[in-house]
Amino acid sequence: MWFTKRALGLHATVVVVVPIFLGLFWWQVQRVRQGNTLSWAYVFEWPFFTGYAVYLWWRLVHEQPGLEPPGSARRPAPFVRRPPSPSPPAPAPTPTPTPTPTSVATVTATASPTEPASEVDEELAAYNRYLAELNATGRPKRW
Repeated sequence: MWFTKRALGLHATVVVVVPIFLGLFWWQVQRVRQGNTLSWAYVFEWPFFTGYAVYLWWRLVHEQPGLEPPGSARRPAPFVRRPPSPSPPAPAPTPTPTPTPTSVATVTATASPTEPASEVDEELAAYNRYLAELNATGRPKRW
């Protein structure tokens, strides 16, 4: 657990980040002493960041890959097929005026469906199969 490749990377990160955050804290303390009142916010912020970095390091090093936390049951794939919603009736086409030599004719575009319903259902089914396959493998996340 302490000497895995992931844990060594986390150790290296915390060894670099914590001294930098503490140095930035000390720098802001010196700025406050010189009269910069805006630095008061940073005086409290950098120790918080340091503590949070140490907390995350501890949690991530002690996290056991492959084990799920208690209370997190596997859920089915989030995308399920829903019945199609009724579409509103198409508006009646408006007649276009006859062009005259002195006026410009207006062109109206008719609305046409972009994809047939069967193709959409096929794509949705394929995507749901893909999600179900991902869910079935149950592989742990790899950061």
